Amino acid sequence: MLLRWAALCDDNWMPIELPQKHILLFATTRSGSSFTGQLLNQHPGIFYVFEPLYHVQQAFTNSSSRLRRTLDRRALLGAYRDLLLNLYTCDLHFMENYIRPEPQDHITSSFFRRSSSRALCSPPVCLEGVVAAISDSPDEIWCPKKCGALNLTLASTSCMSRGHIAIKTVRIPEVGDLRTLTEDPRLDLKIIHLVRDPRAILASRIMAFSDQFRAWKIWNATGRQPRYVDLSQITSTCKDMAASAKTGLQRPPWLRGRYMLVRYEDLALNPNAKATEIYRFVGIEMEDRVRVWIVKNTNSNVSAPSEWNYKYSTTRDSRATVESWRLRLSFDIVRTIQNLCSDTLALLGYKQVHSAAELRNLSQSLVEHRTFQPVT
Repeated sequence: MLLRWAALCDDNWMPIELPQKHILLFATTRSGSSFTGQLLNQHPGIFYVFEPLYHVQQAFTNSSSRLRRTLDRRALLGAYRDLLLNLYTCDLHFMENYIRPEPQDHITSSFFRRSSSRALCSPPVCLEGVVAAISDSPDEIWCPKKCGALNLTLASTSCMSRGHIAIKTVRIPEVGDLRTLTEDPRLDLKIIHLVRDPRAILASRIMAFSDQFRAWKIWNATGRQPRYVDLSQITSTCKDMAASAKTGLQRPPWLRGRYMLVRYEDLALNPNAKATEIYRFVGIEMEDRVRVWIVKNTNSNVSAPSEWNYKYSTTRDSRATVESWRLRLSFDIVRTIQNLCSDTLALLGYKQVHSAAELRNLSQSLVEHRTFQPVT
């Protein structure tokens, strides 16, 4: 058990326990990570943080052009790892190095997606009298409106009281970038590597980030590939996803007992069973609250269009939507992705299609039956 010394008053100090389990949901954008993260967020003993590395990226991006030129991938990854290490020891004050505008007296209104964390919208961080109103689903308005600005000191206290901490990130490219954290004796790090069919990832990105993926959207609508379409928007994802999976499946000593590969499709089709596997891997008993959330959030017909328009929605009929991308992407785009990402598709067990008719035939799943055992 890790200990930290906390001040009771000016001259008296006592040791306090730090989180026992350190969980990293390691994913890529639009891979189902918001949904998967909520499986951890619903557990009353887990302090969950949604994408804290956003603040590091923003701080680097918004720095002076001269400073940006001196920053390389290694420096950014180093900053990412430093922040993760401090968060895993419940030092949320460390985030003040990156949050803009800079917090005053450890208080900020700029904490990215605070409302996706139950702990950050519950006592002692939020007033006891308003916590009952919190929704199970992410709500971008309720939490900051009812709870006020975030007190990072109270957030650190809440973190230490929860017992375990889970962090979701889509900003670290490859699992090999996490090796120093897996070997840090202060941590008991468990990495859940979430993957998804790259074709589904692209279909989701086109919907969620229409400006950034405008060329793809034009291609999908007209059937003509724009000359300026950026193929690296999906090829880099395939490359990183495959590299990480290969590293994990090779079972290196530094990942033994620390790595689990999860396909989003398997989780969507069998959410309760797969969630049970995830909790068994991290070594925490799955609470009934998690099971109730799964039932509520995987059997919804989501009739309101606004629900689908919400970028980080986690409520849907997961079984019906897991391959719905096949009705949204043109065969020409699908064929291109298959050519670019054939190794990734084969490695992770996703079948290719060879005609538009085959693409649209949802009665034949493109998800092969595969079993990916945790690295032991």
